[in-house]
Amino acid sequence: MKMGKVVMVVAVMVLFNMSSCSAWFGGNKHKSGRNSILPSEATSSRSRLLNPAGSSIVLPLYGNVYPVGFYNVTLNIGQPARPYFLDVDTGSDLTWLQCDAPCTHCSETPHPLYRPSNDFVPCRDPLCASLQPTEDYNCEHPDQCDYEINYADQYSTFGVLLNDVYLLNFTNGVQLKVRMALGCGYDQVFSPSSYHPLDGLLGLGRGKASLISQLNSQGLVRNVIGHCLSAQGGGYIFFGNAYDSARVTWTPISSVDSKHYSAGPAELVFGGRKTGVGSLTAVFDTGSSYTYFNSHAYQALLSWLKKELSGKPLKVAPDDQTLPLCWHGKRPFTSLREVRKYFKPVALGFTNGGRTKAQFEILPEAYLIISVSSTL
Repeated sequence: MKMGKVVMVVAVMVLFNMSSCSAWFGGNKHKSGRNSILPSEATSSRSRLLNPAGSSIVLPLYGNVYPVGFYNVTLNIGQPARPYFLDVDTGSDLTWLQCDAPCTHCSETPHPLYRPSNDFVPCRDPLCASLQPTEDYNCEHPDQCDYEINYADQYSTFGVLLNDVYLLNFTNGVQLKVRMALGCGYDQVFSPSSYHPLDGLLGLGRGKASLISQLNSQGLVRNVIGHCLSAQGGGYIFFGNAYDSARVTWTPISSVDSKHYSAGPAELVFGGRKTGVGSLTAVFDTGSSYTYFNSHAYQALLSWLKKELSGKPLKVAPDDQTLPLCWHGKRPFTSLREVRKYFKPVALGFTNGGRTKAQFEILPEAYLIISVSSTL
């Protein structure tokens, strides 16, 4: 029969599978002045923004942490505009699509491969330079920008940088066709463990080539991104003016780490009590499904959890291999509401001058999942 067990997503611990919001200010405010709005209706539409710094773009998010394992958005790109499903990644800069250039190695895609425009970004363009591993990179083809990007999960993409049109809807009702750079990825290497069908990736890092940096450089939105995710899956991501700001917890983003959205120092808090584990730096990366603690914080959290569950009607379920730590009850679980009372919230308390200024609370619904395993 099928039995549902409650699983602790640690080692792995889910940070974003919750009804909460997060927002980040980008560290670099680029004012390159690139003329990327299409001239046709752009002049009148752009003037209707009135105050571009106060405008925002909101995109629905689809997916969940478990069992899907990733979130994606739909962007309409090209002329004519076509829909593409993109993974959301604040840990990298480049937005790219699997591309019929033709494609050397492409995976299964939800939509037909992107047909590239002929508007190539030159090799010495600042956007191209921002994607290269070193400042003294070689330009084999001066009229085009070749790039290679490697990700932490052994995924990689090789392609050419070009400009094309993004069809974007702003929260004040204005729709604009915005010309921005994206990658034409025609040679991908996939890790079997992280593979899933996708059209491409939405890069929202802090570098010049990221979508938010390009939007900001054209004066269309503030250099801010954020997202709100539901425990039931899905949610939304916004660019620009803080959307539904009453639900956002604010803490400064590091100015030292110019690549990642990192904050700290932070202290691990369990059930409202300090654990003594501090000096943690948190990197917010939507491209990672789970949150990973260092060994010291991980072991401390397990110790607090096991102590809290002592005497409770939950038993460790070593037979369930969904994740490293699972529990079962007297009956199969059908909802996290059945076990929520046995677990306490986890939080990251961000400090400033030794005093806690903000807490990022992780409710039990956010660090537990219900797994399903087969037993005889």
